[in-house]
Amino acid sequence: KAYNTAKDVADGKEKAGRGMSASTAGTLVGIYWFLMMVGRLIGGVIGGRVSSKAMLTTASGVAMLLVAAFIFIPQSAVINIPFINDAVPVGIAVLFLCGLCTSVMWGGIFNLAAEGLGKYTAAASGIFMALVCGGGVIPFLQGLLVDYTSYLGSYWLIFACLGFLLFYALVGSKNVNKDIPTE
Repeated sequence: KAYNTAKDVADGKEKAGRGMSASTAGTLVGIYWFLMMVGRLIGGVIGGRVSSKAMLTTASGVAMLLVAAFIFIPQSAVINIPFINDAVPVGIAVLFLCGLCTSVMWGGIFNLAAEGLGKYTAAASGIFMALVCGGGVIPFLQGLLVDYTSYLGSYWLIFACLGFLLFYALVGSKNVNKDIPTE
């Protein structure tokens, strides 16, 4: 790791983690969030043309492949990204694409969950929104895993969560109680 010294900070060479400058890390975070926004827009466009099941199946499957690639790509592999001064690990670019997949799939998850609820859709929507807590719980669990395994090993939790989303798309979202009146 590269540790910051008072001289590094004064010279504008403050490092974030593995020798990456703080400005590069900040730029990468901005790119990630921008791609998340783009993914939501893409999901909205795709959602009108493709079934929610197909969209969630594809996005979660591709995201699983990207997380597996992130885990197995050597950390020494780097690429140059335009307008960023430091070389960026290839794994970071792969995770950006995974983030793009997860933002695309959001609409599909909600649509599959609300399908067939009829007059209960409004109440269920409120419950769904109240229960969206994975963004708070999963990072906490991943942090615990880092303590017991490794940084890269903790991403198997993300892989498993994406696997659950794939299962949900293929099997778990099936409406099994068609006899319940929804009107």
